[in-house]
Amino acid sequence: MIFESNNFYIEQELSQIPWLKIFTKEPFKELSDCPLAIQNELFALILECEKALRDFYKPEKINIASFANYVPRVHFHIMARFKEDEFFPECMWGKPQRQKVTLDLPKFSDFTEFLKGRLQ
Repeated sequence: MIFESNNFYIEQELSQIPWLKIFTKEPFKELSDCPLAIQNELFALILECEKALRDFYKPEKINIASFANYVPRVHFHIMARFKEDEFFPECMWGKPQRQKVTLDLPKFSDFTEFLKGRLQ
């Protein structure tokens, strides 16, 4: 776990790219099940994670997704995307567009500290 508050926690998705997952602590099935205050706090957290990824990694694009079919609870994926990543411009669940490469990115552990500083 990267970060935890009263209502949310953030985890890393192990991937070629910097990828965060934000979960509500209470297992709401749908976003509309969340009280308005939780929705507002969640969107503020998503935006802060997006800004942190942009500032730290300087990606080509940020992807934000929420499917929740396999994990039927409210959670969001925030991903920093790069032209050189294996799937770009397709989604990370799609068909690879090139052979796997190692991206030359700053360490995720350094990003974690950067993000925590912004979320305090």
